[in-house]
Amino acid sequence: MRAEWTKREERILRGLSTPAKIQNFLDHLPYRCEDGHLSARAALRDGRAHCFDGSLLAAAALTRCGLAPRLIDLCATRDDDHILCAFRWKGRWGAVAKSNFPGLRYRDPVFRTARELVLSYFELYFNLKKEKTLRAFSTPMALPSRRRVDWECDDTQGDVIVELLGAQKHHPLLLPGQEKALRKLDERLYRSQLVGVNMKGAHGGS
Repeated sequence: MRAEWTKREERILRGLSTPAKIQNFLDHLPYRCEDGHLSARAALRDGRAHCFDGSLLAAAALTRCGLAPRLIDLCATRDDDHILCAFRWKGRWGAVAKSNFPGLRYRDPVFRTARELVLSYFELYFNLKKEKTLRAFSTPMALPSRRRVDWECDDTQGDVIVELLGAQKHHPLLLPGQEKALRKLDERLYRSQLVGVNMKGAHGGS
């Protein structure tokens, strides 16, 4: 039998009726440090999340409040990758995201393009050596229907979504040779972005 949301879970999900409410909910979930690509439901069921299942939960909630979610894969060097659940409001891009680091979470829908949205994460995407590590992003991806891939409730389907996301065209952010000229984070900004971070999950950064 296919797994389904419980009545309680569906009630919580439908109560997340705006992107801001979705982000507030994700911010209050403890960060899941373990690897693995679980379902949207897992975040509610287990009471914790990381960027992947957090983005799927955001996508399920955005769908229910009439917004079309798009996943964006952020690719880093010498660091962890990150996933955004992007959306558009009145033609502008914003994002909901679960992250161990405060600067890699929500963005209001004020960006004209997906690239502008992604670039807003650049200065705060760093590893524990204070290196800015964001290098590329994927074309925003619509999630498949649940009839094809049940990403909402089936924990075994997460790897399918990862494979689909990885197959999207990825766009570089830096010009050739630009990486060597990047300035490391200054100490004050670095320390400010470690507030509330679960260091067990801070392998590289995101």
